[in-house]
Amino acid sequence: MTQSPQGPERRPVDHDLSDTSDRLYTPEELGAYASGWERQRATGPAAPPQRTVYGDPLSDPLGDPLGDPLGDPLTGPAPGQAASRASTQSPVPPRAPVQAQAQSPDPARAGARTGPEIGPAPVDGAAAAEPGTEPRRFMTATDFLDRRAEGQDHGPATWGWRGAVRRWSGGLVNPRMGAAELAFEQDRATIQRDFDGPRTIAFINPKGGAAKTTGVLAAGCTFGTVRGGGVVAWDNNETRGTLGIRGTRSTHRNTTRELLEDLERFSDVYQSRIGDLGAFVRSQGDAHFDVLASDERPDVTGTIRASDFESVHRLLERFYRIILVDTGNNMRAENWLAAAEAADLLVVTSTVREDTGYSGLWMLDALQDAGYADLKHKTVTVLSDPSAQVDRKLVADLTDVYEQRTRGVYRVPYDPALVAGSVVPYAQLSQGTRMSWLKACAGMAAAL
Repeated sequence: MTQSPQGPERRPVDHDLSDTSDRLYTPEELGAYASGWERQRATGPAAPPQRTVYGDPLSDPLGDPLGDPLGDPLTGPAPGQAASRASTQSPVPPRAPVQAQAQSPDPARAGARTGPEIGPAPVDGAAAAEPGTEPRRFMTATDFLDRRAEGQDHGPATWGWRGAVRRWSGGLVNPRMGAAELAFEQDRATIQRDFDGPRTIAFINPKGGAAKTTGVLAAGCTFGTVRGGGVVAWDNNETRGTLGIRGTRSTHRNTTRELLEDLERFSDVYQSRIGDLGAFVRSQGDAHFDVLASDERPDVTGTIRASDFESVHRLLERFYRIILVDTGNNMRAENWLAAAEAADLLVVTSTVREDTGYSGLWMLDALQDAGYADLKHKTVTVLSDPSAQVDRKLVADLTDVYEQRTRGVYRVPYDPALVAGSVVPYAQLSQGTRMSWLKACAGMAAAL
């Protein structure tokens, strides 16, 4: 190797092990190199190097680990190494670091591993998960059951000629349900849906003879039999209603008045039981609902106040899932207003008569003027035929106007079993009445 007159050729020391050129180093350079090597062995992998080029330290913008034999290009510097490196450098302020997005490291220079990206790849084209979260690549147990429930049909037909074919063939031929039977099963499923708490439905019309009481009893029978219980029909008349005498009799004659006088026995929520209410409500047998009657004693004076309604309502909410409230005829009474306020759904009942239809519309006008919000979506209408023959033009007019004011109108045909004014014979209700009330109650459940 040639030497200059001044001595051996000198090059700046950068601790680069890849430098294999045939040259000479001064003793000072070799000492600095050995010191740097020992410091790296003592402190671990070094930080991204700084090269001294003629006294000007430049931070490597690429994070090039050349000259760091103990460093890992994938993990970067170890904690504490930056301070160790800084202690050996000259006190010259470094230049501002270059932004990371300026250029990615060269794998060939940095010794980075090449090949597919490390980490789980999305499955089936699923979108990448958010940073810090594990992407879900499988169906959970709940997802499996939900999918099975959505895809499950209601079974083979049992009605009409489809059901007859299935029976005659001994099950070898299983036609699917027709439209009517399928709608029937869907209505039942809607009524059986779960709620996230008790629900209160108030039947309202300020005119007597608007089929409120019979409507409450028919709805109680429908909800009770389809849902399997957990339903109570409550006569919230401010004086004396007829729900108690239209429902199945009981061995006791206690009413709302007696329950109010004995509310203390239910004050302890841990000790009181639904069976204790049996002394005040009247079971309706196979209809699977209870009735809480209003005053029946002629010697009782006074009226039911708003606070009385609230006390009884809180108690019933503890033991029943659906509370059907039969209101009185005075919409200015405290307990009437309290029921309208507490109800999750209002049911306007009316017969196909001009006076009862007008009375229901007048009531909706009054509620609207009183500031009841979202009244249309909180109300449904049930129109009952008072006789076998009704005015079709009146039916069309009432249906049209109530469809504008409420979220749905349901028609109930005339039923001779309801005209006597005595105990409602649930088992004797016609098929048409049962089907109509099933459809009406499905609409109520959907609104809840």
